[in-house]
Amino acid sequence: MKTKPAELENKTRRLEKPKQDDKELGPLKLLPGKWANIVPKSQGPGLPGRGWNMIALPFVAPKDANFPFNYRLLVNQYNEELEFTLVDKAVPNRGVRLGLGPDANTDQFLVTLDYQQSIKQIAADDFPKSGLTGSAGAAIHHEPGLWLHMINGVTDSLNIARLATIPHGDSVLALGASSEHPGAPSIFDINGLPIGVDQDLKNPYLAPYKHFNDNLFQGLFNPVSPNDLLEAANQGVEIVKTTVLDVDSTRPTGGIANIPFIVRQANATVMKSTFWIQELKEKDKCGKPKLRLQYSQLVMLDFFKRVDGLPPGCCPGLIQWPHVSINTMEKIVE
Repeated sequence: MKTKPAELENKTRRLEKPKQDDKELGPLKLLPGKWANIVPKSQGPGLPGRGWNMIALPFVAPKDANFPFNYRLLVNQYNEELEFTLVDKAVPNRGVRLGLGPDANTDQFLVTLDYQQSIKQIAADDFPKSGLTGSAGAAIHHEPGLWLHMINGVTDSLNIARLATIPHGDSVLALGASSEHPGAPSIFDINGLPIGVDQDLKNPYLAPYKHFNDNLFQGLFNPVSPNDLLEAANQGVEIVKTTVLDVDSTRPTGGIANIPFIVRQANATVMKSTFWIQELKEKDKCGKPKLRLQYSQLVMLDFFKRVDGLPPGCCPGLIQWPHVSINTMEKIVE
């Protein structure tokens, strides 16, 4: 007999290590554990992983840089560890229904996973040159957060949420929906060029993007179309099933809050992320399907007035600069 949500409250749900593929976790069932960039032994130690990042930053270039606009484009390659731990299978949100028939309690219950993300830089470059890119092996990002699955009381089919806390001074709530389908994921394209600028790469304002478009970072990564490498990573991989977790901070009640300096200088206004959790035909050392996790994350940073030459009053506001992070990781089998 199926357990009713109200009955879950009276059970001890808190676990540190849930059983593998715990159906009670719903669309989050494959996440618990550690995911990381794994370099095949045949490639030797110390070679690059598969995490890539691009971000435009306010910057006054030295006069000898011959670039008159006050920003630089930074690209990184990185290795990542992403660990998920079960917090609870039935976090209760209290509610009541009044005036519509008999009064009743309408409590909601949520599956909650904690996550810890840590990223170390492998290589970095920027244009124009700043001297600020940092060294290989440097820790460049740490992020604690939560993933939620709404068991009941779902609004507008939004059954998952991600809460993230960023050390730069940002907090994010993004909501979305999960889905599951056979085969490989459909990787969508992302336009890495800023919105509010004439997007012809011959435009002098886009010289940093043209530089990396003509000279791919590490010979692979193009910030103009960053998701290309996710599609390339799936070539020759037999993917049996994909679970999709898609969240967006612009959904109702979602949003981003930033400290004052960020709001003034490069305001983070939108976060969208998609996780593709993949079950492979290939087996792990325990005889179960190998698991991969790909993600594409887009954060829009708003700074500087639009320069796209549109009539005054047509499209007021600031340029929106895409900050994109992508990665392809594997589940660590302990």
